Formats: sequence, structure tokens, C-alpha cells
Amino acid sequence: MMASDNSNRKAYAVFHFHDELNDFLPHNRRGISFVHPFEGRASIKDIVESLGVPHSEIELLVVGGVSVDFGYLVRPDDLIEVYPRFENIELARKVRLRPPLNGKIRFVLDTHLGRLASYLRMMGFDTLYRNDYPDDELARISDSEGRLLLTRDIGLLKRSLVTYGRFVRETNPRLQVVEILRRYDLPASVVPFRRCLKCNGLLHSVAKESILDRLPADTASYYDEFHQCLDCRQIYWKGPHYEQMQAFMAEVMEDGRSS
Repeated sequence: MMASDNSNRKAYAVFHFHDELNDFLPHNRRGISFVHPFEGRASIKDIVESLGVPHSEIELLVVGGVSVDFGYLVRPDDLIEVYPRFENIELARKVRLRPPLNGKIRFVLDTHLGRLASYLRMMGFDTLYRNDYPDDELARISDSEGRLLLTRDIGLLKRSLVTYGRFVRETNPRLQVVEILRRYDLPASVVPFRRCLKCNGLLHSVAKESILDRLPADTASYYDEFHQCLDCRQIYWKGPHYEQMQAFMAEVMEDGRSS
């Protein structure tokens, strides 16, 4: 007589997603504990992503009061707490789901976030963007260069190559900047007008005489201070929009400091 195979029998676990992770859940599951069925040997990573939450948005997993990693196999009747921030709760021992981002955060953005890319560059952040990046290249760049992937595509964040990523909630570019500054506590890291808005290259001071043949006549007459991109050779000066850009950055940085 053969023994029965119980590996495919349906079991149940209780899940509770915290804070902004609820953005990915249907309304009737937000902010509450709910029961979810699963079958066989299922990792906690696979189940939370099947519920709609990309792994790159999660920083802490707690099962029955114990911190676990993405490889943990869910067991019947597990009580699973899912957090977007490693610091959210105090435990004697916490398992990091990914290495912390070291130094200044570097970004790579998908094709829908061109204006946000320009704003991040304006504030001095190393930001890769092209309007024709395919998804596989975005995932590869994020992985190989340790860049934080910003996207409006939830499916892209579920790719196994993506370690650092965020689904940008806001659709208005100004509010998107505030969202990113606030989420990653970036206002103190802003270094304005350090990078080229066009290609992300670093800017350096350049003598007017060396670029005079490339300047409009009025610009050459009214301005004496210029910067040039080391990569694409784009030239910048403090023209009519300079004060507007300064005011914009001051406003979003102030909003980005708000809790």
C-alpha cells in the first residue's frame, strides 16, 4: 500500500502587510491580517509576490516573531508580518534581505520617468535614463551597478535580478521627486547643478573664451560664468530659468523633509 502524498494539499497562512506595502493590495486586504491558501513547498518570496507585492519593496520579513529571509518555506498556520523598512520594529536578531545601499544612492529609471530623471540630475544624483531602455537592460543595469531602479512597472520589480527597486506611486513629476527624497531621506545629499540634465555627465567650470564660438551673441554679452558637461559637452549658464530651478529645488527639498 502506497503512502499518500500530502505535498500538494492546500494549507493556510496568515499575512499582514504594513505601511506603504498596502498600496499593492486590494482594498479589502489593506491594513489587516488575512488568511491566504498555498500548496506544496512555497517560499515566502514567491507567495508575497503572488499577492502583488514586489520583493524589492520589502526590507523585513517576520514569521511568528522571528526574522527570516526570502528563502523561508511557508508552513501551515504561519503568522507572517511583511515590512517595507528594516528599522520598523525591534527584534533581538533581524535578517537583512539585501545589503544596504552604500554611499550616495545611484538611480536607473524606466522610460515613463523622464521628467523625474531630469529633476534628480538637477539635484546632483547619478541618474541613468533613456527613453528606449528595455526591461531586461534596466534589470541588468540595476543588478550589475547596484543602482536603485525606479519604475511604474510592478512586474519589472519582480524580476529576480532586481535587488534595489521602487514602484513610484505618484504620477506628477514634482510629487515624484518629493516621494523619492522623503522615502530615502535624501534632502541632505542634494548637490545642485552638478550633473548634466541631458546625459548625466559631471559638469566642470569652463572659461568663456574657450567656448565663445558656441555661445549665442546675447548670452556671451550678458554672462561670464559657464559650466560644461565632461561627456556630451553641453554648456550651461545661469540664465533666466536658473532662479526658477533654485526655487523649485528649495520647495521639493522642504516637502521631502516632511514626514
